[in-house]
Amino acid sequence: MSDTPFGFGLPPEEPDDGDEGKKKDQQSGGGQGPANPFGFGAGGPGADNPLAAMFGSLNPTDLGAAFQQLGQMLSYEGGPVNWDMAKQIARQTVSQGTADGVKDASVGPAERTAVQEAVRLADLWLDDATSLPSGAGSAVAWSRAEWVEATLPAWKELVDPVAERVGGAMGDILPEEMQAMAGPLIGMMRSMGGAMFGTQIGQAVGVLAGEVVGSTDIGLPLTPTGKAALLPLNIEAFGKDLGVSKDEVRLYLALREAAHQRLFAHVPWLRAHLFGAVEGYARGIKVDTAKLEDVVGQFDPQNPEELQQALQQGMFQPEDTPAQKAALARLETALALVEGWVDAVVHTAAKPRLTSADALRETLRRRRASGGPAEQTFATLIGLELRPRRLRDASRLWASLTDARGVDGRDALWSHPDMLPTASDLDDPDGFVHREQIDFSELDKMLGEAADGRSGSTGKPDLKKDEPDDPEGDDSKGDGTA
Repeated sequence: MSDTPFGFGLPPEEPDDGDEGKKKDQQSGGGQGPANPFGFGAGGPGADNPLAAMFGSLNPTDLGAAFQQLGQMLSYEGGPVNWDMAKQIARQTVSQGTADGVKDASVGPAERTAVQEAVRLADLWLDDATSLPSGAGSAVAWSRAEWVEATLPAWKELVDPVAERVGGAMGDILPEEMQAMAGPLIGMMRSMGGAMFGTQIGQAVGVLAGEVVGSTDIGLPLTPTGKAALLPLNIEAFGKDLGVSKDEVRLYLALREAAHQRLFAHVPWLRAHLFGAVEGYARGIKVDTAKLEDVVGQFDPQNPEELQQALQQGMFQPEDTPAQKAALARLETALALVEGWVDAVVHTAAKPRLTSADALRETLRRRRASGGPAEQTFATLIGLELRPRRLRDASRLWASLTDARGVDGRDALWSHPDMLPTASDLDDPDGFVHREQIDFSELDKMLGEAADGRSGSTGKPDLKKDEPDDPEGDDSKGDGTA
């Protein structure tokens, strides 16, 4: 995994149709690829004429669409991200197909049945590998467009905290004495910021939809609890050159999806813990207002993609404070523990049953390390980087815990966040594994006795010894003194 989050970073910018796409792009005068959603650009015919550069290469249909999107951008009055635009762009990106020319397609009945049977069998195998019961109440097979629709609410929860900071920064770059007079301008800037965020997030989600194989590829619960989801079209692409049967690839990926679902369904605090860690880190992100001020100061209405390009280049810097470093450690550790547990549990379940279990496990690890679907989507937008070594460290720790404490002892650590390994424990897994476990039964006993003492008479004679003015207290001593 590259030094980007659970999978976050910007996707590579490639034309949709290879060389043909490049030709089309040059002919349209855009020259910007996905970074130019409106078809505007300074290259091409009439580049020295602003009007020609803006309109000369557009046919009436393109021109109407460009003005429509520009109008949506300037009229938006919602939150920090224009999610309607994000959804629209994501679906457009999906409809264009992936770089290898594979278009999205509806899932047929046979594929849906195959996914349901794979998840059902995977759940049976996982019963021997974990004490957590099944969490997949249903199994669904999604197209890429269906994945976009289902996951956008979770992306909103992840991205809005940082986008809110950008929206505030866009107003703060004006001098204080001008802000009172520049209300409409600030509103327009924030509308543009929301639209640009929406455009770029939509593009990233659309690209991601062409690569993910399920609903849990990034280690976060992007869909409602209890619904295991796989994408047959992407599973086929994933296993294309592996030399492994399609059924075996599907089953291994179903094991990973079902394992994630068990964890998120039966550890009720985990979702809030993970999303809270993301939000906690986002609160410590600083916006590079100097870069933003430079972009806004040179903003050219003929090139509304400039602000988006600035977002692509990254305006976010984590604060170099102990609190922010601690927030990053909490987040990367939490994500690594989830992925490491799934990796260890799935390997235990698959190793004796699938001849390709080792090869598939290593393929997924390399996919993460080389920048797979969970690695190259939102790093620039969220400013979040995770160290890849944490995943392997966590997987080794969970495997060692299984050997030392058994399946029940290992999974019992998910009963409370304070019982989970910390970042330092990932550095010293053996020390954590062999550390004496806290006897919570003794703690419960002590708390119970304390509660009984508050409600009963236990301890009152001792209190009376300190009350010399209480004659009855003296008589109760029984020593015969007056």
